[in-house]
Amino acid sequence: MKLGLFLSAHHEPGDDAQRHLGEVLEQARTADALGFDAVVLGHHYLANSAFLQPVPLAATIAAHTERVRIVFGVHLLPLHSPIAVAEELATLDVLSNGRITAGFGVGYREKEYRAFGIPFKQRFKRLDEAVPIIRALWRGESVTAQGLFGEVTDARVHLRPVQPGGPPVWLGAFGARGIRRVAEHDACWLAPPDGDEATLRERLELLRSELKERGLSTDREYPLSREGYVAPSKSAALKAASEYILRQYSNYKSWDQAQQIEADSFLNSHALVCDPGEAVERLQRLERELGVTQVHLRMQWEGMSHEDAMAAIRTVGEQVIPRLQQEQA
Repeated sequence: MKLGLFLSAHHEPGDDAQRHLGEVLEQARTADALGFDAVVLGHHYLANSAFLQPVPLAATIAAHTERVRIVFGVHLLPLHSPIAVAEELATLDVLSNGRITAGFGVGYREKEYRAFGIPFKQRFKRLDEAVPIIRALWRGESVTAQGLFGEVTDARVHLRPVQPGGPPVWLGAFGARGIRRVAEHDACWLAPPDGDEATLRERLELLRSELKERGLSTDREYPLSREGYVAPSKSAALKAASEYILRQYSNYKSWDQAQQIEADSFLNSHALVCDPGEAVERLQRLERELGVTQVHLRMQWEGMSHEDAMAAIRTVGEQVIPRLQQEQA
């Protein structure tokens, strides 16, 4: 079981952007030093917060870290040319010495598509067009293709990624059709923070079934994102998280729906909010029973201070990761 840190690389409008960038980099450097496998970056345009865009931020993180992988979780691929994405992420792979994971998705906000002049209903087709083009360019192949993105004839990317064949491709998805699309592209599914363990089990069973039907190996990464907060005691973790739960949950649903949730149930079923011992136990159960290979924890929820986030990051790095590594040794 590997752990990643989902960076909350956005802040309140009007706050000091340089200070916030420094905090994000401190979190990334700490994750790198404490044995986290990855740092994960989200992607939005026209957000309600001041949002550090992931491509330039990934380059900055690469310069400030040594070993931790840099994961897009997820990059809004349909809003961009696959040619541009192939070249930009190849560049990032070189800058990071082969530490990029290309998590792609379509997003869920129509206003982002309207702003780019792209019909929202085209988002899945654009993703389907782009993924094989990007992979072929990373392999050094000549690509001739025409689609919603435009047209290329004998296109090549001569800047080759450090990783053979290019960065691993993960696809984010919530529903059954999206999970089938993951199998169609022979990719890894980046499971979202939505859904309890029973829902996650159903979705993973569907993915593995779809892979087998296509004659594809099920031996691959199974990454999972989760809201999390780990403190020396569970009561301290619950106290820290409960103040922010409604604001965080409303990001995925709506504020009205967030008002209807039962906080304790949500924190137990959709999040990892606990002490280090329970964190190890639950993470091992996800690995043992569901085959999850890595969990990306977002430990800075809406409105939470950098200091509180750093406390949770250090607790995980000092008291959870070593125990997971010891169990696997």
